[in-house]
Amino acid sequence: MTIYFYKAEGPYGCFSNFSPHSIRVSCQEWLTVEHYYQAQKFVGSADEDLVAAIRGVPTPGEAAKLGRDPNHRVRSDWEQVKIAIMHEAVKIKFMTHTDIQTILLTTGDRPIVEDSPTDYYWGCGCDKTGQNHLGKILMSVRSEISQRLTR
Repeated sequence: MTIYFYKAEGPYGCFSNFSPHSIRVSCQEWLTVEHYYQAQKFVGSADEDLVAAIRGVPTPGEAAKLGRDPNHRVRSDWEQVKIAIMHEAVKIKFMTHTDIQTILLTTGDRPIVEDSPTDYYWGCGCDKTGQNHLGKILMSVRSEISQRLTR
């Protein structure tokens, strides 16, 4: 049976990038995966000052709003690196927080789908035809953690 998630408050909400689970990357603390991901869009760009601004906002919604503003200039290699950046952040989140790591591992080998009605890249979209990259990353991280634990 497929596991669907979307909102941080909903079932399997810990799978959401908006869930209140901080991560530490390169000696910097980030409130959520969403904060980190949105800030990485601007590393080395003309709008690099947004990295600190995004890191400093109090909610993942505010981080997303800043990072998605079409008036800001993202880094030139963003399309090439965004999946790897998301994978790194999600992996750190589930390696850091063992309570949600357990939840991820208890999903076994079931498919995981971000049930976003609007996002056809990270989620499945309203008609379930989206690419579901976040779900694929979660399943990959689940496999990596499982393999690490069985060694």
